[in-house]
Order: sequence, then C-alpha cells, then structure tokens
Amino acid sequence: MKKVEIKITNYQDKLEAISKIRVSVFQEEQGVAPALEFDGYDDDCVHFLACLDQEAVGTVRIRYIEKNTAKIERLAVLSSARGQGIGTALMEAAIAFIKQQETYQKIVIHAQVYIQTLYEKLGFKPVGDRFIEGDIVHIKMVKLI
Repeated sequence: MKKVEIKITNYQDKLEAISKIRVSVFQEEQGVAPALEFDGYDDDCVHFLACLDQEAVGTVRIRYIEKNTAKIERLAVLSSARGQGIGTALMEAAIAFIKQQETYQKIVIHAQVYIQTLYEKLGFKPVGDRFIEGDIVHIKMVKLI
C-alpha cells in the first residue's frame, strides 16, 4: 500500500487540485450543482489535501461555524484512490487539527448516509433525522471533544 501524505493548506494555494477532486466526486459522480458545491466559504476554511506519490487524490475542509463549534465538510477522495484509508486519514488529520486549537468543544458534520459508518468509527454520533442536501440523503453527526 502506498503512503498517504496529508498537507494542510489554504484554498488559493491549492485551488486547482482541490477543485479538480471536488468537481470529480461531487459534481461528476454525485450530480451536485456547482453553486452548492462551491458555496463561497472556501477562502475562510482550513483545507487538507491527501497525496499519493505526489498526486492530489483527496481533500476535506474545516469551517468554524460558532464560537465553540467546527464543521468538517467536503470530504472527497477520487474514485481511483478509494479503499486505501485516505478518507479516514483526512478526517483524523482534521479532527487532530481542531483538537490542537483547544478552542472547540464540538465538531459537526453532515454525513452522506452511505458512509455514516466511517464517521461512527471516528466517534461521531447521529443527531436528528435524515435530510436531503444536494439531492443526497444526509444525517447530522456530532463529536464532542
């Protein structure tokens, strides 16, 4: 198995790589509208980029939504790189980054239901009812830290 390298970055520095991954996963594979996917928050978020052999294959971002709450969003891994633990590695890096700041007590995600178990393994608990976001069934999940 190849070694995954996770890099912390900002949106403008890795715009091309982040956009390519998200367009491939969310727009091309899942049919999410560009206006929903590229929501105007990217410049205010901390981004993570996963690379295999120097090739960007996955991304996730952290958005701070309340004084004590961080939201992890836009987890995406190219189909060619799935099944290698990249999504988990990205989530673990984002969670560790949030914990290091010692400011936030809660992490929120809107999980696509089909990968809910990934998030449960990372300590997230479902909250409330399922809902539709971008024509995809989601569940709000929370992790207290």
